[in-house]
Formats: sequence, structure tokens, C-alpha cells
Amino acid sequence: MGWLADETGLEKCAANYVPLTPLSHLNRALEVFPERIAVVYGATRRTYVEFHARVSQLASALQQRGISPGDVVAAILPNSAPQLEAHFGVPACGAILNAINTRLDVDTVTYIFEHSEAKLVLVDTQFLKLAEAAIKQMHGTPPQIIEVGDPEHGFPAGGHYLEYEDLVAMGDPMFDWIMPKDEWESIALNYTSGTTGKPKGVVYHHRGAYLATMGNAISWQMQMYPVLLTIVPLFHCNSWTHPWMMPMLGGTTVCCRDVTAKAIYDAIADQGVTHFAGAPIVLNTIINCKETDRRPFDHIVEVFTAGAPPPAATLAAIEPLGFNVTQVYGLTEVYGPATTCYWKPEWDGITGDDRAAIKARTGVLMPMMETITVHDRGHEVARDGVHLGEIVMRGNAVMKGYFKNPQATNEAFEGGWFRSGDIAFMHTDGYIKITDRAKDIIISGGENVSSVEVEGVIAAHPAVSLCSVVAKPDEKWGEVPCAFVELKEGAEVTDKELMAFCRERLAGFKTPKRVVFADLPKTSTGKIQKFELRAVAKLLD
Repeated sequence: MGWLADETGLEKCAANYVPLTPLSHLNRALEVFPERIAVVYGATRRTYVEFHARVSQLASALQQRGISPGDVVAAILPNSAPQLEAHFGVPACGAILNAINTRLDVDTVTYIFEHSEAKLVLVDTQFLKLAEAAIKQMHGTPPQIIEVGDPEHGFPAGGHYLEYEDLVAMGDPMFDWIMPKDEWESIALNYTSGTTGKPKGVVYHHRGAYLATMGNAISWQMQMYPVLLTIVPLFHCNSWTHPWMMPMLGGTTVCCRDVTAKAIYDAIADQGVTHFAGAPIVLNTIINCKETDRRPFDHIVEVFTAGAPPPAATLAAIEPLGFNVTQVYGLTEVYGPATTCYWKPEWDGITGDDRAAIKARTGVLMPMMETITVHDRGHEVARDGVHLGEIVMRGNAVMKGYFKNPQATNEAFEGGWFRSGDIAFMHTDGYIKITDRAKDIIISGGENVSSVEVEGVIAAHPAVSLCSVVAKPDEKWGEVPCAFVELKEGAEVTDKELMAFCRERLAGFKTPKRVVFADLPKTSTGKIQKFELRAVAKLLD
């Protein structure tokens, strides 16, 4: 098994073995990139020296407030400088960060507070009422509130709680960080959306977070000193581990509190943003924005997109604007992206819809993963672009498991694989292509209909901004496709015209039998909430 006959004196020791942790990236950045800008937030610009000192102060102050290694510290914060500091400061005192979705309802936040047993919560003033209401209906010891005011963005602290800046001021900038002794120690606790029940707490370890930073940098083909705009919320898979990644490259993280086309263009033009990640809705925001919001820039911006397969029409429209889009795919359980659609040089001559169709592939595994494939009944499907199965994964960037839920963990890891619940096929070159979530497949008259395929056709109509297709119960066929559509500003099209447009491009059983024009419900990361649309579809005549 790879051991020499005599391994005497070859044991691990402090000189040859250090547990992997993304905290090491920031410690290194302090030595290597001290005067480079680490973070930009509004008028705030901090070097790595300044950022490291504030992280140390936060860790020290948390310890003074009674936070011990293994405790959970929650955060209800937007993409802001304090949220970025918490991503390093909380684990630097040995605690585990629980970054909570700011758009959750009170009951869900109460559940998370209780389930995580958070000892302290950092709360932006904008979301203070949410935290207070959640604590009010808690059973058990509530977390102590630290209010994080943001006067520059219209949310000054109210003065009822200890304020974040006062907390940081209490800390020691020379605080000796509590580094993990075992890289399997927990660094973050992230709760899933809970659309099918109570949210599950996904636990990340230091090793996985470290390797995910490496894998993301390689997969994005990053060079030194990138400038990243945080569009993916830092509460969503810790923004795909990108905040932990940037110090490794001496990069600058530009925090974006409110995601608008103007904010994106301003950050690119004023701060020189080179990279950002986001859901396809962000791409649509850029494509369809007002001309007055656009700003000229002289470089190509690299974009990771995920959350839903981007329609080919969206990918075709975004590139001429100066953005190179790469499709990635993952889940909370695998630290965000786990596959990427690497572009092959032999594809360079492909243009138009064919180019966009390739870019819409789910792709192949990132370096921190060991294997990602598609299984049907425990075996890999044929690589023929036809046979369907479930995407399964194993590797170093798979979660430790679900917090306090061994049964769900065992089910997720059945057979030695993490089972994604996503349906896909494999091309002959091994590239995966998602066709649907297992629960989103529409079975009409015994035929499987991919909602993603139908959405791709509808999205190609020039009047359509966003769309989502779900199953509508039908007496004759069991289920039929039902399309919910958002139109571009000022655009017009009738339901009959859209159905005719689809009928020209799809088999009859795949064509939507109902089209509903409405604003689509979305998560904070831009994913369309299909479970809400399914509920509406059930009530339609």
C-alpha cells in the first residue's frame, strides 16, 4: 500500500505536515502581498496588512465575548466588508461560521438558531428585525446580537446592541490565531434551502475549503492579482469559497451589497473587476439593462455561472458585451461548483448557437474532486449523449455530512457516492449535460420531458427575459408542460404565439400546454423557485 519496508523516523511532525486550511492563504498574503488591496466596499479600501489586523481583532474580540473553539457564530449579513472579515475571523478563533440567508423567513431563522446552537450572531442593521423576531420565538439560549451598521449604504446602527466596529476595536490585532490541529475540523455550517422540509445543515471542513480554493482558481484559469466582484452571496456556499481563495492570489475582493447592472458595470469600470460569478438571471440583467447603466471597459470579464443551466440564447447574447461565460455546476454539499465546462482549443472555430450549446454543458470534474459521473442503477451510463442517470460524486470537496442528521448523511452517501438528485447524460468525450432535477422531470403520456430543454427553446424567443417550465396535472396525459414567462421590458407576445414558437422547435408532447406571464419567484442567488410554480400550476384549470 505504498509504505517502505522501514518507515522508522518518517512520521508526521510539525516540520513536514501542516493541516490544510484556507486561513493559511491570508497568513501568507500578509507576508507576500502586504500593501496590495485586499477588500473594497463602497469608500472602504483595505490592504492585506489592514485586513489581516481586523480579522485578528475580530477573532480576539469573539474570544473575549466567550466564543470557544467548536462554537457556532452566525451571520445575517449582505456581501459586505464585515461578512468578508467574518469568513476569516470566526474560524481564526476556532469557531464555525454559519452564514445565514438574509431572505429567509422568521420561522426558518429560528430553526437555524436552535439547531446550530449559535452562541453569537452578527446582524446587519437592515436585517435586525428578522433576527430579533427569530430570537423572540426561540426555545433555548438565544445567540447574543452584535449589530453591524452600514451608514454608507443607508443602514446606521440603532444603538440597542454592541456595534460591530466597537467589537472589533476591543480585539488584539496581534491575536495568535487558533489554527486547526486536524484538517477535518469544521470551518462552516451552511443550511440548505429546505424546500422539501426543514433545512439541513451542511458541514464543511478546513481541508475541503482549502482544496476548493485551489480547484476554483485552476478551473477559472486565474492569474495573479485578480479582482473579484462578489455577486454570489457569501451566505451561499460561502460564495463558492471564493473569499477564502483570493488571498492566495494576492487578489482584491470587491463586495457588492446590491446586485444591479449599474453596480456591476461600475465595479468593472472603476475597480477593474476581472471575475465574477452568478446565476443566469445576473447574465440576463446585464443583457437587458438600460444603455445608461452600461460603462465601457477594455478587458474581457471572466464569469462563472451556475444555479440553473443557462439557455443557449443567454450565452450567445452575453459574449459580445465583453464577458466570457463558463458554466459550472455544484451544490451546497460540495462547496459550490464541482464541475466546469472547460473550453477545448479545437472548439475555437465553432460559432453561434453551436458554440452556445457547448458552453451550456455541465462539464467535467474540477481538480479537488476524485470522480464525478452519471449512474443508472449503480453503474455508469453509456457515454452516448442519450442514456440518462443521476450525477454522483466523490472527492475531497464533498461535505462532512449533515449536522445532527446521520440518517440523511447515510442516505446522501449511499454506495460510497454523494448522490446529487440531478438527472444528466454524458457526451462521448465525458462531458456531462444536466437534463433536469429528478423532481423536475415531466412525465407526459409516459414520455419524459426535460424542463431544461423546453426552457431553452422559450428563452430563444426575442421577447422573453426569463422562463421556467414545470409539470401541470392533466387528466389525459398525467402531466403536461406549463411555462411561466417574464417578458423583456416593453416586449409583447401572446401565449398562443409562444406555444406556436415552441411547436416549431419541439415534439408535440414537449410543447407547453399553458403559458402564464408573471414575475418569477427567485431565491437570493437568482435561482427560480420551481416549487412555488408547481404549486401554482396545480391550481390552474
